[in-house]
Amino acid sequence: MLTAAEQQAILNLVREAGTLLFNHALSRDVTVKGRANFVTRCDFAVQNQLKNVLASRWPNAGFYSEEQVNQPKPAGLCWVLDPVDGTANLMSGLGQSAISLALLQDGQPVFGAVYNPFTGDLFHAAAGAGAFLGDVPLAVSDVPLGDGLVAVGTSPYDRSLAGPNFALFEQLFAACADLRRIGSAALDLAYVAAGRMVGYVERNLKPWDFAAGALLVQEAGGRVCRFDGTPIDFFENCDMVAAAPASAPGLLAVTAKLPATAALLG
Repeated sequence: MLTAAEQQAILNLVREAGTLLFNHALSRDVTVKGRANFVTRCDFAVQNQLKNVLASRWPNAGFYSEEQVNQPKPAGLCWVLDPVDGTANLMSGLGQSAISLALLQDGQPVFGAVYNPFTGDLFHAAAGAGAFLGDVPLAVSDVPLGDGLVAVGTSPYDRSLAGPNFALFEQLFAACADLRRIGSAALDLAYVAAGRMVGYVERNLKPWDFAAGALLVQEAGGRVCRFDGTPIDFFENCDMVAAAPASAPGLLAVTAKLPATAALLG
């Protein structure tokens, strides 16, 4: 487990890396990876900066990140990073992008941070020690599902999922007050942890999308699981439900009936 001083040092490193998201030369230098799938020079700059400094301080820890080739399921300590979650938002100047960094021990998160430099929100959690926004403890919402907001993701990289996704959204819309599409899974999860959303549902998330945010939700008193209610694997793609206890049963009543994304994609 990280000491309090080590946790604070990591938060300082994340804040420092967050200044790179304000560099327009980096954020406007774009490479297209696929349909609606982009990477900017900012993504690589944040990744390289954090990778280098974390390796110097924790030389025995692995490093698992979106913008590199990763080894499957590294054992022991491993950092999991999304250097810019919400790259399309960054390119569009929406101010809804985040750095998501988690530390896993044998496949389970022990520390996580999600930082939106545009709002200054720095969410963080340590296993067994609670979740926080800055110094303020977080707790998931106790608002009933029918009165609350639910965040969703549209799987923009997998356009063949549009039909199943929008059928799912219609069912979710009927069950809650309204839907929200933020464009950053890490922020969606942080907002559930902070009680701003009562739940979040998205298909085919990658480990770097959810490693830190899932810990935030769990430490804030919420539940994180697959569409069928089974536990998630922090090194595998996942169809995810994250929710406050009051909302989780209603969301799972919808998602548990659905085929897994892997089956839909063939």
